[in-house]
Amino acid sequence: MKRVARYEEVSHFDLETDVVVVGFGGAGASAALEAQRAGSNVTVLERSSAGGGSTMMSACEMYLGGSGGTALQKDLGFSDSTENFYAYMKACFGDNVDEARLKLYTEQGPEHFDWCESLGVPYKRGFFPGRDVVAMTGDSLQYTGNERSWPFTEHAEPVPRGHLPADADHNGGQVFMSVLLQRVEESGADIRVDARAMSLLQDDIGRVRGVIAKIDNKPFVIKAGQGVILTAGGFIMNEQMTRQHLPRYYPIDNPHGNSGDMGDGILLGVAAGGHAINMGEAFICVAHYPPPELTFGIFVNNRGQRFINEDIYLARMGHYAMEQPDKQLFMLIDNEHFARPAYQESVDIIAVGESIEEVELDAGFPQGVLQTTVAYYNQHAENGEDPLFNKSREWLKPINTPPFALVSYSLDILKPAIFTLGGLDVLPTGEVLTPDREPIPGLFAAGRTVAGIPRTSKGYASGMSVGDATFFGRRAGQQVASSTRN
Repeated sequence: MKRVARYEEVSHFDLETDVVVVGFGGAGASAALEAQRAGSNVTVLERSSAGGGSTMMSACEMYLGGSGGTALQKDLGFSDSTENFYAYMKACFGDNVDEARLKLYTEQGPEHFDWCESLGVPYKRGFFPGRDVVAMTGDSLQYTGNERSWPFTEHAEPVPRGHLPADADHNGGQVFMSVLLQRVEESGADIRVDARAMSLLQDDIGRVRGVIAKIDNKPFVIKAGQGVILTAGGFIMNEQMTRQHLPRYYPIDNPHGNSGDMGDGILLGVAAGGHAINMGEAFICVAHYPPPELTFGIFVNNRGQRFINEDIYLARMGHYAMEQPDKQLFMLIDNEHFARPAYQESVDIIAVGESIEEVELDAGFPQGVLQTTVAYYNQHAENGEDPLFNKSREWLKPINTPPFALVSYSLDILKPAIFTLGGLDVLPTGEVLTPDREPIPGLFAAGRTVAGIPRTSKGYASGMSVGDATFFGRRAGQQVASSTRN
């Protein structure tokens, strides 16, 4: 079946509605709820047997701030101006960002948090100051990115922005989505699972007028009087697309997402004239903490040279790991701070020794290189300095307590989690754009189906995808609901 069918050739509709939402994860549920609340009749199509998507699989640390701070930030004594939030996000993504989208997000973050609480999602007024991927203390506010690391500290004041449902640990997505899905059901939206959108209906002047779905293994033709919103996730589970767009990451041994991340929304949007951008970028996770004491170690490549400050977030580490020769990297740690990485099933220690020279020889590094690297690092760490990479003083300590170990974090062994960051080019209100950046009438998109705010692993922080998906999913729902019915 072709991904676009002519609207004028349809002789019978199985269903007529105002809005069709394709996908029922965080973005789709947010869009459906807002459109339904605005007075539109909404039909949701979910190809899986239940809603939730990748958002339900996440810890759901929503990355929010700006305009003085969210209610959670303020209640815990933190202030976060829009200018500060914007400066940090610009430092994260540079020119590879949609300025209008970023401006809206950094201005209206507090309103979005209020919306989350209004749904009934619980947030505990507690701050976790430690270094962990997810706060396991029940607290709802934490640092989740590179806020306290160089070079970001030169651009913005560090502020914690990870908003985690209370007492959720790694299950925040289940907490958040169970509430959100329930609110969509209560709104009266027509929710259809095991329903895959196969084609968009597009009329002769280019307007998207509906969807042909496969339900009960039969074509089901739906007319959408106001528009269609594509929120079908990314494409990390589509081998053909990942081979085509992410060759440098291939083979992908650990695709991170749900089984529906097949790129359906992107392919439908492109078929209707939309433009897919940023398709070669992905989140890649090199989890070098917890435990936090591993941050006292140093990372070196297979030349025995440092290449990054080790106090950064795991996605930024993944970005720079991809740039190392043969994608090989190793952590050198001394006995005082040695620990087993929490997210590695087994620790592959490739070299040990009572001296750095022994480790260097055991690892097969070029003679003298690792010794020089460690000597230079130790010399400046004694004074709380890191001239090369500006690692925070909190984590600077000479590596001088034998025995020493070299632990492999090479990507072929680590098999890091990866998900896609490319998708359709859209306006902040969700309209899908052509290559000339002209809106396609009646077609909207949000979530990982679009190229959102986080567009590279280099500046990614936990919660940016969920925050972007739900925030702009809502705006797509509001925008389509304001459209004139055809």
